Amino acid sequence: MAMSAGKGAPGRTTMSEINVTPMVDVMLVLLIIFMVTAPLIQKGVKVDLPEAKASPVEASEKKLVLSVDAKQRVFLGEVEVSIDELEDKLRTNAKAQADKEIYLHADKALPYGVVVEVMAAAQRAGIGNLGMITDPVSPGRKKGAPAR
Repeated sequence: MAMSAGKGAPGRTTMSEINVTPMVDVMLVLLIIFMVTAPLIQKGVKVDLPEAKASPVEASEKKLVLSVDAKQRVFLGEVEVSIDELEDKLRTNAKAQADKEIYLHADKALPYGVVVEVMAAAQRAGIGNLGMITDPVSPGRKKGAPAR
């Protein structure tokens, strides 16, 4: 008995569909890993923010945050940048140039001149909108009173 080369065993057909179950399993595991690690990645520069009575701004996407701590160190996201290089860094940052908007996260103990200098560097870099991040005043505490 001779078998033809292109045919399998009698009564069996080749499966022409892709089994996606293993791929879905791998994707679900990766999704769980990202969901667990994402909150751990988001850390920032410790800044003592001023308080203000204002309604929070709803942002549909993450914006670039420019932080200035009490020691007058400037951070673009999480990367420390000297104030002299700030304008160039903002000018070459793709996200800042695409959005034309950043948030300023400045310590309340900073001299006014330092904050103005950072804001002027952002303006010279072509950033048209600059949002100021503050801590909300809690209902049981007067404005300017120390936090507990």
